Amino acid sequence: MMTQRQTIVVERRGATEWVTMNRPDRLNALDDVMVGELSDYFRALATDRDVRVVVLRGAGGAYCAGLDLKADPVERDTIDRLRHQRSIAEIVMAMRYAPQPIVSLIHGPACGGGFAMALASDVRIAGESARMNAAFIRIGLSACDIGVSYFLPRLVGASLAAELMLTGDFIHAERALACGLVSRIVPDAELEAAAVPLVERMLDASPLGLRLTKECLRMSIDAPSLEAAIAMEDRNQMLTVGDNAFAEGLAAFLEKRRPDYSKVARA
Repeated sequence: MMTQRQTIVVERRGATEWVTMNRPDRLNALDDVMVGELSDYFRALATDRDVRVVVLRGAGGAYCAGLDLKADPVERDTIDRLRHQRSIAEIVMAMRYAPQPIVSLIHGPACGGGFAMALASDVRIAGESARMNAAFIRIGLSACDIGVSYFLPRLVGASLAAELMLTGDFIHAERALACGLVSRIVPDAELEAAAVPLVERMLDASPLGLRLTKECLRMSIDAPSLEAAIAMEDRNQMLTVGDNAFAEGLAAFLEKRRPDYSKVARA
């Protein structure tokens, strides 16, 4: 099933949704319509129990080139500008708080807000053409924007994050792989094929186990201590062991087969 909005296409494949940013003539740059559609989509995931994994990608030759600076200018006072700024930032916050793992397939430019969305994803697979940068500083703004100053140093360390953000330089696929910013590099034409088995392995996890694993990973990044992280892990194990899916997952493991959670009644 495929749903066509003005600027994004959402295709349902079983328990996975493939979301394609669809402004290829503008390198999938973010205009107000796309900002609204992406924000609405990711916020709605919070209450969606049928979608278990999301794959995010761009149409044409780019992932997302950032804010569309050639879009029709809108006169805004400071309050309106702040509201508009926050509306873009809310995309990455919704991505992080969505219970579903988000896999980004990055090819071509991922700049500015596109870079931020890539960083906010849980897994990043790069095409050979991928190039990412904190573009904001190149147009007279701060590079600390849309969550990049939060995500980037946690992913690549303070020194490389500072280098990239203070210069706006591009990081290409090979260096991104070397520093752990992406999981792997594949030819651009093979991005979808690389994602499919990864998604299938995620779907082998129980619905609750998958959600709680993403949540615990997110919270452990900011955990004040090892004890706090372990307390969250203990809580998650107690929740999953009491879930109806645990018996099916255990049986599938012992019987050396894929689990079938579709036959498990919801708790």
